[in-house]
Amino acid sequence: MAMSGLVSNRNFGHFIGSGILCRGEKAILHHRGERSSVAVVHGNIVKPISVSPNGRQLILLSLHHSDKSHRVYPQQRSKGSFACCSFSSSLPGGWLEADDKDKIVESRTSAFYKSEEYDITEVKLDSLPSPDKTNEAILVERDIPLWQRFPKRWVIVLLCFAAFLLCNMDRVNMSIAILPMSKEFNWNSATVGLIQSSFFWGYLLTQVLGGIWADKIGGKLVLGFGVVWWSVATILTPIAAKIGLPFLLIMRAFMGIGEGVAMPAMNNLLSKWIPVSERSRSLALVYSGMYLGSVTGLAFSPILIHKFGWPSVFYSFGSLGSIWFALWLRKAYSSPEEDPELSKEEKKLIMGGSISKEPVKVIPWRLILSKAPVWALIISHFCHNWGTFILLTWMPTYYNQVLKFNLTESGLLCVLPWLTMAAFANIGGWIADTLVSRGLSITAVRKIMQSIGFLGPAFFLTQLSYVRTPAMAVLCMACSQGSDAFSQSGLYSNHQDIGPRYAGVLLGLSNTAGVLAGVFGTAATGYILQRGSWDDVFKVSVALYIIGTLVWNLFSTGEKILD
Repeated sequence: MAMSGLVSNRNFGHFIGSGILCRGEKAILHHRGERSSVAVVHGNIVKPISVSPNGRQLILLSLHHSDKSHRVYPQQRSKGSFACCSFSSSLPGGWLEADDKDKIVESRTSAFYKSEEYDITEVKLDSLPSPDKTNEAILVERDIPLWQRFPKRWVIVLLCFAAFLLCNMDRVNMSIAILPMSKEFNWNSATVGLIQSSFFWGYLLTQVLGGIWADKIGGKLVLGFGVVWWSVATILTPIAAKIGLPFLLIMRAFMGIGEGVAMPAMNNLLSKWIPVSERSRSLALVYSGMYLGSVTGLAFSPILIHKFGWPSVFYSFGSLGSIWFALWLRKAYSSPEEDPELSKEEKKLIMGGSISKEPVKVIPWRLILSKAPVWALIISHFCHNWGTFILLTWMPTYYNQVLKFNLTESGLLCVLPWLTMAAFANIGGWIADTLVSRGLSITAVRKIMQSIGFLGPAFFLTQLSYVRTPAMAVLCMACSQGSDAFSQSGLYSNHQDIGPRYAGVLLGLSNTAGVLAGVFGTAATGYILQRGSWDDVFKVSVALYIIGTLVWNLFSTGEKILD
């Protein structure tokens, strides 16, 4: 961060960051989030000066022997009156002492502190008496760079987005790699379904546990653990497959253990970092990371398999987790209160809601399970995930067997529905937050968005029985997934509505039901295809979508029911 100022060419002791700095004094430069502050220290006396946020930085500087306010420019040189200086600091805080002459390049009429980051274009002067009555202070105003003003809560959102991007990249690569793997190891459809569902064995185990851990010890540790765990399991998958089928099933289950904590931990983090007015769009952005992860995985997996063989997708995708983890350790905090760089303004905005930021010590299970809206969440999540996970894991096979696309075409065309989901999840999030801000009740907004998320996919899946061209089939898939994405502003936002303190546990509970749908649905699809057709697979999904719609509209609420 660069700050700029003026020093007297009479001596360097009159350089100040705000107020007048005499010899023996120190200027403390402190940068915190969107806000910067400067103080002058003389002996045991500290004179703090506030620096304005909101994109404009105000710095007070000294001017010798001036008795009126006026405007000057740094390029100007007034003999015996002032000189120009700029300095920078990349640290959260720093010291510049009056005798730091080695840091300053001196000329006859001016002195420049070494920095090439910014140039001041204008200096505004206002009268302000100095402590020694000989100087006045100069007010410098300039823009703070956008990256320094970016809200910290959205840094957390973007890091969660990146984690979910990796999550689905590492998950869907198997749906592409399974095709050459099944040929190499001579697996039938039932075995393929077993392998695909084995991921959910581990995924199921850590849903509720992940929520409890996140609510008790914080989402940062839990999500960080999850990403490292599943990344290692991804890298070890080819080795396990070559050893034998049982080892592959165990490794896929291990991978599920790591990914199982991701959603509860993320939900816990966002319940602490995001105000209710931004809830839908922040969750939509994070979940769109999952969809874009599917896009990335499905697009690049065929290319890597074609050039380097199927093991390459597991090695390359798994190794990306180490990069994310390094950023996560540096930038993330479990709550706003733990972040030393968070500005007071942003903390006030985040903490202004009614959500308690205290860690959960005891989970009130009896109270939670006695609430009808909680069961509406659980049942609806099951109905939703049955169709979603079938499409996630079996779509490449459907394109290959029914639409007769080759491996590369299957992977590339699978990208379209997930791109649609990524786009419509964020559109739905903005629509939902806009409706809430305009006075529509949260309950009504959640019911509208989730009804679209259920009935849209149900309608477009029924159309697959009537289409006659591959292009129309792909279009129906894309429209089905696009409307499904409105669920991110429906049931996936509802955990934080009804019980923000227990958001991790609530999502763990409902997603356990969703995982069971993934386990049974993915495995059942393999058996259905051995005895029936893809039409039968889609009919089951449509029936569950309709059941979910009825349960959600009868029993869900957007009001807080758990304190």
